[in-house]
Amino acid sequence: MMPVLLLAIAAGLGAIIGSFLNVVIDRLPRGQSLITPPSRCRQCGHTLKWFDNIPVVSWLMLRGRCRTCGAAVSWQYPVVELATAAMFVLVVWLTPIGPLLVPRLVLASILIALFMIDLEHQILPNSITLPGILAGLMFSTFAPPGERDALIGALAGAGVLYLIAAAYYLWRREEGMGMGDVKMLAMIGAFLGWKAVLVTLVVASFSGAGVGMAMMTVQKGGMKYALPFGTFLALGALVSMFAAESMVAWYAGFL
Repeated sequence: MMPVLLLAIAAGLGAIIGSFLNVVIDRLPRGQSLITPPSRCRQCGHTLKWFDNIPVVSWLMLRGRCRTCGAAVSWQYPVVELATAAMFVLVVWLTPIGPLLVPRLVLASILIALFMIDLEHQILPNSITLPGILAGLMFSTFAPPGERDALIGALAGAGVLYLIAAAYYLWRREEGMGMGDVKMLAMIGAFLGWKAVLVTLVVASFSGAGVGMAMMTVQKGGMKYALPFGTFLALGALVSMFAAESMVAWYAGFL
């Protein structure tokens, strides 16, 4: 049984990291510095005190309002902090203490940031995905999946989506997938290996198709409705992080 104290520490650390991820999600797509200026209200410009920046707690104490002008503070802030805290607890709970723990925590943080950015802005910044590929390959030198599988995973992740995007362009003469998705799946492969690339693609495709069909039914739209595929890749990667090996082994049992 995982000690409660360790899980509590993971939750606290996750909430703090989630607070930083909120800065990344808010500022990076707008080309702003992640360091300066300090956190402030977007309506009145008031610089937040340290006690107004406590993850989740400050938002609840202020009832989702700026202390100075009373403007509403987005629910995104506590949600990202809680989601990151929950993900850190899950990673620590399901991962043996050892060299694999840190890469999984890093990847989970990156995936949460990319999920939210792609959901809101439909972009997957190179400033996250490209360093993410390098980080995954670096971690593979001392942690699973190992250097060979990480390299194959990065190449397979980029290659599969690039071929799909190229084939769609030749067929329809229009872009159906951005290169950000290609780089993101390469990053996932670098962290998790080639088996996780396959599982991530399957989970992302089925979940994306399900959400797309539901939205088409509700909105009575056509097939042109754009879905941020990066959000589904993030979900697929989180599933793959814990279940890729068992899912591939289960499928191989039918062959």
